[in-house]
Amino acid sequence: MSIGLAPPPTVAQAAAGAPRSLWSDAWRRLGRNRVAVASGTFLLGMCVLAAMAPWIPFVQDPALQDLRLGATPPAWAHWFGTDDLGRDLFARVLYGGRVSMLVGVVATMVSLAIGVTWGAVSGYVGGRVDELMMRVVDVLYSLPYLFLVILLLVLFQRSIVMLFVALGLVQWLTMARIVRGQVLSLKAQTFVEAARALGASDAAIVFRHLVPNTLGPVIVYTTLTVPAVILQEAFLSFLGLGVQPPGASWGTLVSDGARVLSLFPWLVLFPGIALSLTLLAFNFLGDGLRDALDPQDRRDVN
Repeated sequence: MSIGLAPPPTVAQAAAGAPRSLWSDAWRRLGRNRVAVASGTFLLGMCVLAAMAPWIPFVQDPALQDLRLGATPPAWAHWFGTDDLGRDLFARVLYGGRVSMLVGVVATMVSLAIGVTWGAVSGYVGGRVDELMMRVVDVLYSLPYLFLVILLLVLFQRSIVMLFVALGLVQWLTMARIVRGQVLSLKAQTFVEAARALGASDAAIVFRHLVPNTLGPVIVYTTLTVPAVILQEAFLSFLGLGVQPPGASWGTLVSDGARVLSLFPWLVLFPGIALSLTLLAFNFLGDGLRDALDPQDRRDVN
């Protein structure tokens, strides 16, 4: 009686049995979250449409005025209607989206750079340095952040760059706490001891070994910070402290439309819908990323 040898496993079988990394597993689970995927697709489409607005043939010049036309409701020639100066509202919503999204992303990057650096250094050094750095965070937390933003915008020249800096400077506190907590749990791991034994400097250990291992929570919180910044910019613009004319953002469009809401409701409706859908999509995407990157929930996604 002969004993036959089993055939070698195919490439597909070998791949199926191979262990997956956290990132590939997270990507698979994110792909199964239809709401998060739809939100990401919507945000990508919104960004592409806003970025390409100057080269899209049917998008009119947002600054082109037609005083004889005035404010008109939505029609085929003007999908979102026109404002009281005869400017096409669809074009202004698209161009306003460019400003709002840019403010959200750039201010978040500013807060990301400050918060990750502050939290990583504080958690890695520890001791009195950690205590001092965290007390600074606690003091800043006790201050109303919108008051600080308004103060910065009033004391310094109001510009789009100053708006980026002001919003970024008040958004890094929670990021610093998140990164500090992650670093405190990681700095005693074996890979940190190995890097130190190989002669790596403290800066290399922090930024080449510890910070990359905190990217999961950082990415999730980043997706939740962008809509918070966009909403703050809209509030500041509503108060007249945000984007200055002739520029426009969703906040300024809502503010301008609110003054004539009873007469021309579409001037608030369309920028308000664009702002609400974008904030909702960011929050859904953030929730999906949080679930996908949860190390306690690595379920089989095949």
